[in-house]
Amino acid sequence: MQKITPFLWFDGQAEEAANFYVSIFKNSRVLGVTRYSDGAPRTKGSVMTASFELDGQPFTALNGGPNFRFTEAISFVIHCDNQQEIDYYWERLREGTNEPGQCGWLKDKYGLSWQVVPRELPQLLTGDPDRSRRVMQALMAMTKLDLPELKRAYEEVGV
Repeated sequence: MQKITPFLWFDGQAEEAANFYVSIFKNSRVLGVTRYSDGAPRTKGSVMTASFELDGQPFTALNGGPNFRFTEAISFVIHCDNQQEIDYYWERLREGTNEPGQCGWLKDKYGLSWQVVPRELPQLLTGDPDRSRRVMQALMAMTKLDLPELKRAYEEVGV
């Protein structure tokens, strides 16, 4: 078992969110659901928590009420191997919302922030300062990341 498990606070959508995320990521599954009992702060029998794994990473979703909302201060990074993966995760996580951010960031329909980035981005941003600057300029102009365009910016000569 992992020592650290992200614990996500929802306002009634914990089970729905768990099922949504599991439908997107390979090697993922809902592990279990607990329900509120008598004397609990929510309706007896309603979902309290949903435990799930996304590609082996455990998560817990809690229906805790409207007290707290997600912010961009916390996000989950998806390291993609190619543009096809970037496109897939970007489109799937945007289902039901229209909140693209900048530089590969987006908010899903539950307000949770994700970064959909190519695995090789750190390499494209380090090393030669001119290359890094060009890649950063291209990156800052994007919502969904365009890996071929980032690579073109990296490879430009004498710009």
